[in-house]
Amino acid sequence: MADRPEPGPGTGDRAAGAHDTPDSGARPRDRFVDFLRAGSMAVVVLGHWLILVTVWRRGVITDQNVIGRDPGLWLGTWIGQVVPVFFFVGGFANFASYRSSQERGEPLVAFLRRRGERLLRPTAIFLAVWIAIEVGLHLLDIGGGGLLRGVAIGNTVPFGPMWFLGVYLVVVLFSPVTIRLHGRFGLAVPVALVLGTAVVDGLAFGLGRPGLFAFNLLLVWLLPHQLGYFYADGSLRRLPTLAYLAMAAGGLAALAGLTSIGVYGRSLLGNGVRVWTMDAPTLAIDAVTIWLIGLVMLGRERLERWLLRRRPWRAVVAVNAIVMTLFLWHMTAYLLALLALQRVGFAEAVPGTATWWLQRPALEVTAAAVLFVIVKVVGRYEYPAEARERLAMQPRPQPGATA
Repeated sequence: MADRPEPGPGTGDRAAGAHDTPDSGARPRDRFVDFLRAGSMAVVVLGHWLILVTVWRRGVITDQNVIGRDPGLWLGTWIGQVVPVFFFVGGFANFASYRSSQERGEPLVAFLRRRGERLLRPTAIFLAVWIAIEVGLHLLDIGGGGLLRGVAIGNTVPFGPMWFLGVYLVVVLFSPVTIRLHGRFGLAVPVALVLGTAVVDGLAFGLGRPGLFAFNLLLVWLLPHQLGYFYADGSLRRLPTLAYLAMAAGGLAALAGLTSIGVYGRSLLGNGVRVWTMDAPTLAIDAVTIWLIGLVMLGRERLERWLLRRRPWRAVVAVNAIVMTLFLWHMTAYLLALLALQRVGFAEAVPGTATWWLQRPALEVTAAAVLFVIVKVVGRYEYPAEARERLAMQPRPQPGATA
């Protein structure tokens, strides 16, 4: 049967999506935002699997990325570094949830608990499993020495997602304050965040004190989250196409300018530059934020029309219902896939060579199969299956509807 548009909006369309529970009183879903969340997750998962270089050192697995070994790949990070889009979507979701909570007269703690549970419940399962693995390795005296026997602290495998969750949880806790600041000062808040980041960058570079970049963990990641408020209140959606084009072009020009002055690395993921931008966020990430948000807003109307069709929308719903599980477990799946392939004689070629790139599809397909099994086991604890099905089947708003 050919794919077809879904019916128009109906009453009672208040089912939850990836950031709300069925009883949270959420407003009708914004399909564009849900697509950004699901699409960004797909980029993160496939991108990590594509670029990761794993190394065994004294019984402990460590990792690098091929972009750090091949500086010619830096341009891909300007498109593939989608973490700002996650925070943008999070800003929208937190704004909508907070507004609903206030309308229902809930105490602030109820709002914070609901937002935190969505992050912490699947994270607790992930940590419990990996703690058990590490305890087992210690008891069996397998792996390297130190606190972690099987993996190195700071690795993308398997704990890479944890930095994001820690920062995002702090941003969520600050959201009642930042939402009020948004209502009172509007555009002045993101401007102040960018200026604050510029000050931190100047001091850190000028004084040779990279530790100062820690202040940017909030200043930089609050920017896309704050811009999500402008989408949630409708002001960003009402801008003309020319404004989105100006955002995209301006952000890209700023990124090109910053990475041409010698202190900001062109690669947003590469090793061996003076500042590894994702570990120590800088103005370069602010530029990426403006560039990517402008870019996705340019495609919003076309995406909304496409998402009225049942098949793409059901795919978006399916990913959003397990988005935290995918995020937490995708590198564990990659590790298990690599170990399984090695058992049947698979040996990775020299990273960055043609043979190495030709091996990536086998690793990605195997990792996807392992991740599918993991999701089947633990994904059910993230979001109820019956609520997912109800969300997928209900009629949705037409493009341009507010949420």
